[in-house]
Formats: sequence, C-alpha cells, structure tokens
Amino acid sequence: MYLHLGLDKVITFDKIIGIFDLDNTTVSKSTRDYLARAEKAGRVINVCTDLPKSFVVCADADGGETVYISQISCATLRKRTGYVDSITLDGR
Repeated sequence: MYLHLGLDKVITFDKIIGIFDLDNTTVSKSTRDYLARAEKAGRVINVCTDLPKSFVVCADADGGETVYISQISCATLRKRTGYVDSITLDGR
C-alpha cells in the first residue's frame, strides 16, 4: 500500500517508521536536535507548499532515514494508512 504525503510524493507503508505532529513533537529539544541533524545530513525532504503540520520518518534502502515534511496533519496521514481501522477494542 501507498501513502500520499503531498506534492506528488508517495511512499510505501513498509518504509514508514513513524508519523509525527510537528507542533507537539518539536517542543522537545531531542526532536528539534534530531530534525536539525537530519537537515544537515540532507535527509529532509519538504513536500508542502503551505504551513507544515507533520513529519514522516521513513527507512531508506541504505539503512538510513529520510524525513518528509508534510502539510497534511498526522491524524489524516494515519487515517490514510488504515492502521487505526485495523485495531479493534476486543483484540480480534
């Protein structure tokens, strides 16, 4: 399955490590440092033309990580993956 991140960028579900809300997570210095290191290493790709709302960390073939900055909210991105729909309250 594929996830559209914005600006014609589509990634496969199996590459996704995490989907994060930009406003809530960048409060932490650790997250800001991580994003700064990724930016410095050239591993950040901006796929938005509007105000960024989320970032998606994906695994690369070389064992590294790529961070995609998206204008789509993390809640919408998670819904698009169908992950939330696959969880049931009774564990089945």
